[in-house]
Amino acid sequence: METIQIQTASKTYPLFLGHQILDKLPEVIGSVKPDASKVFIITDEEVDRLYGDALASVLRDLSPVKYVIPSGEHAKSFDYFYQCQTFALEHQLDRRSLILAFGGGVVGDLAGFVAATYMRGISFIQIPTTLLAHDSAVGGKVAINHALGKNMIGAFHQPEAVFYDVQFFESLPEREWRSGFGEVVKHALISDESFYRWLQDNITSLQHVQNQHLMHMIEKGIHVKAGIVRADERESGVRAFLNLGHTLGHAIESESGYGVVSHGEAVIIGMIFALEVSIELEGLRFDVEELKKWLTSLGYSVDVPKSLDHKRLLQKMQGDKKSTESNVNMVLLQAIGEPVMRRVDDETILSLLAK
Repeated sequence: METIQIQTASKTYPLFLGHQILDKLPEVIGSVKPDASKVFIITDEEVDRLYGDALASVLRDLSPVKYVIPSGEHAKSFDYFYQCQTFALEHQLDRRSLILAFGGGVVGDLAGFVAATYMRGISFIQIPTTLLAHDSAVGGKVAINHALGKNMIGAFHQPEAVFYDVQFFESLPEREWRSGFGEVVKHALISDESFYRWLQDNITSLQHVQNQHLMHMIEKGIHVKAGIVRADERESGVRAFLNLGHTLGHAIESESGYGVVSHGEAVIIGMIFALEVSIELEGLRFDVEELKKWLTSLGYSVDVPKSLDHKRLLQKMQGDKKSTESNVNMVLLQAIGEPVMRRVDDETILSLLAK
């Protein structure tokens, strides 16, 4: 089991990474929250079906309580946030209680927001079960969705630890692999051309990722995320670079209906669009067609869904939390590893969407 220290302005906490390390979880809880009065697990139906008994077994001495939400992006809502809060109150959690977010990005965001707001903030541990969560579980951004925008209601609330056992990947459907790998590609594009080329050379199928390749790309992605979070915890500067592809990606998710297009797949389309804008406005030298060909071979759709209206997408992009004064701010690239924030005019966005 490897330990990576995640440093932010408000807190430093460990991320534990390994394969088949679930039995070490009680030891981790004891080290980071030795005075926990109660343990509250928030998970989803699919994760609970596959791994709920295993988690209950290793935590039997802690007598945890558990709330299970439906699987899928639609559960990251005010209704389920309210239900989790009600459950916590009914079971008399107090300020020394500990929440375990056991699942993918949806569970992590929802459970983290519950922890951030219950009794004005209690401790939680992220136990991610998906590749996507290597990004979302690090950095303390927690939120729920609103019909008018993704992740618009939330907080910054750092966990006590992240406990990342990649054995959970063995049950991931290919769609979840694609969703998570989209964020890996993002980390490469904003940080390191050699990492981007390594991914192209070594990842030729998401159904058969060799274990050493998996561990390398997860560790590399975590270090990219951790370095940016260390420099800018609350997204006042460079942390915004982690949003490459997200401005259009979030709009696609919202317009399609949350869960219809997975987060990572929407981000891939958004990244391709951001690269095209970068070529137009920043003079980026980049072979977008080569990228599209590689991603298509991995099972991605690389085009904006034809059913979505471009003007409505623009409206959603204008309302995205990364935009100001109804202008669209986008993360663009001057080169691989050289991201910048730019305000992009409506005409440029609509003309490139129409290509």
